[in-house]
Amino acid sequence: MKKINRRNFIKSTAGAGLLATLHGCKPGAGKNSVTIEQLDRAAARPILKKEFFNSPVIIESIELLRNGKHFFLRATSTDGAVGLTMANRAVLINVYPILLNRVIPYLIGKDARDLEALHEGLYRYRSNYKRQGLTFWVSVASAEFVILDLLGQIAGKPVGELLGGIVRKDVHIYRASGNRGNTAEDEVAYLQKLVDETGAKAIKCRAGGRMSKNADSLPGRTEALIPLVRETLGDDMTLYIDANGSYDAPKAIEVGRQLEEYNYAFFEEPCPFDYHDETKLVADTLTIPIAGGEEESSMRRMRWMIHNSEVQVIQPDLQYFGGLIRSIKVARMAQEAGMPCTAHISGSGLGHLYMLHFASCVPNIGPHQEYKGLEDIPFECETSSLLSEDGSVRVPTGPGFGIKLDPDFVRKADKITAI
Repeated sequence: MKKINRRNFIKSTAGAGLLATLHGCKPGAGKNSVTIEQLDRAAARPILKKEFFNSPVIIESIELLRNGKHFFLRATSTDGAVGLTMANRAVLINVYPILLNRVIPYLIGKDARDLEALHEGLYRYRSNYKRQGLTFWVSVASAEFVILDLLGQIAGKPVGELLGGIVRKDVHIYRASGNRGNTAEDEVAYLQKLVDETGAKAIKCRAGGRMSKNADSLPGRTEALIPLVRETLGDDMTLYIDANGSYDAPKAIEVGRQLEEYNYAFFEEPCPFDYHDETKLVADTLTIPIAGGEEESSMRRMRWMIHNSEVQVIQPDLQYFGGLIRSIKVARMAQEAGMPCTAHISGSGLGHLYMLHFASCVPNIGPHQEYKGLEDIPFECETSSLLSEDGSVRVPTGPGFGIKLDPDFVRKADKITAI
């Protein structure tokens, strides 16, 4: 069995354009050799390609619509172009007044070509920075996605082309289990089912009890699961594991040693997501790459995590972090540091579709991206099945996000108004 240590992982997955080695990745090492100034310059480079647009694209309206359990947004420009996207219902059902009262009003009448600058304006508008977190940034992401689709429809280009240019047409995926509390044997059987369904060459399972102060979901489950997954799925399967903040640093190091023994490729969120010092201690002690970032909403803290080698795989959630543009900024900082970026996909809506477009234009994505499969949303996609075929999914190439929601489904939706 070939061992995957942190240096080999980054060298093999980050691509020819990245640093061949990552200074500071071995036990006891200090900071990354990249400077704060380098990271800031990487994040500040323009992303949206304005040359596709010869005239202003003025946003006339953005509507929040609901059909049953599904939320989606429709944006219309003053010249009649329309964008239409799905939103994260699991979050918006609780926070949609933020979107309606504090995000959309700022965007009306603005030029959509200035989308990057609009992010900064939204942050300051009516002191929105006081609301920074998932509540605010999911609302921003929802608006960004529909504006990007609007721009894509006007330009006749897929979103990845708008956001820097296409670097890949197919994305290798991993399937993740959300199970905790079942036996190790039952979980392995479920993981095998996911592999059989998708042809995935990588799988992610769950360790610990989720933010549980070292308690396992069942006594001894994690210690039994780690070797059993490897023995069942074989040496050629790439294995990831997610603790969802289950451990303090000493326990995380203990679990990490077992993961190293069985050649797991990364250890996600070993400590609670805001325990940055503890996570860095785990990263400095172990050789397995540490992954994290899904719960983060601050660009400055993302920069700290990269600069201080707290993680070796950065994972912005494309919705929790505020959309594709902010996530691409994180990916560019990671690239400057020789680090891969693997997007985290929050559930509901069409999160996997946004992931595909993100991966299509980000050079330093990790070897596999999270895939949750299709929901019961009526749409057509002429350029991709959006299904995993032998472990890969084709990126849609149509305008915007490349799908067409069923007009009847849209017509039956109710408009949600501000309160």
